[in-house]
Amino acid sequence: MSQLLKPTTFLLIILFGYLLKRCGMFKPRDYRIMQVVVFDCTLPAAILVSFATNPHSVDLLWVTLFGFLAAFVPVPFVYWATRRRPVADRAFLMLNSSGYNIGNFCFPLLQAFYGGGAIVIGAMFDIGNAIMTTAGSNVMTTSLLHVDPNRPLTEQHAGDAPTLPAPPRPATASARRAATLARLRAVALGFLKSGPFDMYMVMTIVVLLDLPIPTLLSDVLTPVANANPFCSMLMVGMLMELPATRDDVRDLLQVVGWRLPFGVLFALAAWFLLPLDATTRQAVALMCFAPTAVFCTLFTDRVIGNAKLAGFTLATTSFIAMFVMTGLHMLMA
Repeated sequence: MSQLLKPTTFLLIILFGYLLKRCGMFKPRDYRIMQVVVFDCTLPAAILVSFATNPHSVDLLWVTLFGFLAAFVPVPFVYWATRRRPVADRAFLMLNSSGYNIGNFCFPLLQAFYGGGAIVIGAMFDIGNAIMTTAGSNVMTTSLLHVDPNRPLTEQHAGDAPTLPAPPRPATASARRAATLARLRAVALGFLKSGPFDMYMVMTIVVLLDLPIPTLLSDVLTPVANANPFCSMLMVGMLMELPATRDDVRDLLQVVGWRLPFGVLFALAAWFLLPLDATTRQAVALMCFAPTAVFCTLFTDRVIGNAKLAGFTLATTSFIAMFVMTGLHMLMA
């Protein structure tokens, strides 16, 4: 029974955030304030404190590689499998069928299930995962579907075509180089503006070079890190929205229909293929059922122009993940 206490508490915090918004205490876009708090304050602090207070080794880079592959593989697969679907449907499925909400969602659960040391495992997984969630999946989706990333599809007259027409190729070599550099610069800025990703890169260097982390820094940031579970779950609740149409429900069910089989596939791969101890393999297997990343909601809003659908998808996959991950942990315990 005690194993259900913290997951139940996290669900109640999500509902609390949603009810506060419904009561008018939060405005619909106030979740962006919590995004700043979580992504730029509590989550980076939780990452640093976990590495400073728990053992870590170069062997965990296997988890980083696994996290990248688990986030990367669904995108080209869904692109191929939906090649006869309208471009808007394809974009939504490609953006939401891959990538995992590790820092905001899994860190609190892993800590509850396995103790503070499990956050290091989650962080190493999220280093690989973040390559896709912070920029990679959006770049792949917009590039493969020829979508202008600066305008929603509703302004691009997509219709029922599976892709948009390819943009005209720059006439000169210098113009092509300039376009490529601009694209690479935009991708690089997407990574560099992410506080958690920057912290992950620093911690990767710490792991590779076995550098010490000052105890004073860890002590100062511990109260901020301890606030991460509450702030993260509250933010999920503030993002939560009920479906506006039947089409939204259909689109959500399709995302779940892709994510669960991929979750089973990658969880089995983690358990049988990773050359690591049982606790690490269990933690990685659980993370394969994590909900959509917050960045998925951001990119879905930009590309599809449907913020409510993005929030509904995140909240629903969060509830499913809570039950699946808790159930699996109880079975493996």
